[in-house]
Amino acid sequence: MSWLLIQSITINKKKMNYNLQFFKALLITNIFAIVITFIFFNMNTLLNVQVAFVSSSLVMFASMLSYKRMVENRVEAGMIVAHDDRDDIDKLEDPYDLYSEDIESETNDVDLKEVVKEQKAQMKLNKRGIGQTIKDTKAALSFYRIFSYVVLVVGFLYLNRHGMLEIFPYIISLSIPIIVLVSILTKSNK
Repeated sequence: MSWLLIQSITINKKKMNYNLQFFKALLITNIFAIVITFIFFNMNTLLNVQVAFVSSSLVMFASMLSYKRMVENRVEAGMIVAHDDRDDIDKLEDPYDLYSEDIESETNDVDLKEVVKEQKAQMKLNKRGIGQTIKDTKAALSFYRIFSYVVLVVGFLYLNRHGMLEIFPYIISLSIPIIVLVSILTKSNK
C-alpha cells in the first residue's frame, strides 16, 4: 500500500510538472502568435487566432483534468493495477505475456465447454452496471469540459455571426495547443 502511495505522489509531481510545462509553453506560444499576427495581419485575424487558441487551450486543460480525475477514481476503486513487474525488454519480446514463468502449464485434457462456461460466468460477474457507467460518464461530462466546449462553440458562432470568421487562421490556431502538448509529451518521454 505504501508503494502505491509513493508511486501516486511521484506521478502527481510529474503531472504537475507536465501541466506547468504545458501552461508555460502555451503562454509563450500565444505571445508569439499575438506578435506575429499583430505585425503581419489585421485585427480581425488576431481576434480569430485568439478565440481559437484560448478555446482550444481550455478544451485541452479541461480534458486533462477530467481524465486525471477519472483515472484517480479507477485507481481508488481498484479497477486499474498500478504495478507491472515486467521490464521493458520483456514487454518488447513478449507483449502478450505468452511465455511468462508465472503461468502454469495447462494440460490438453481441459474440456473446452467447461472453459467457455467459466468465461461466460466470469464475464457476467465483471459486467458493468448503470452506476459504474454513470461514474465514468461524469468525467466525460464534467463541468470543465462542457464549459470549455461551450466557449469554443460560442466563440465560433460569434465570429461567424458578425462576419469576422476567417476559417484558415481559426483552424490553424485550434491545432496549435495540440501540437504544443504532443511536443512536450514526446520531449519528456525521450
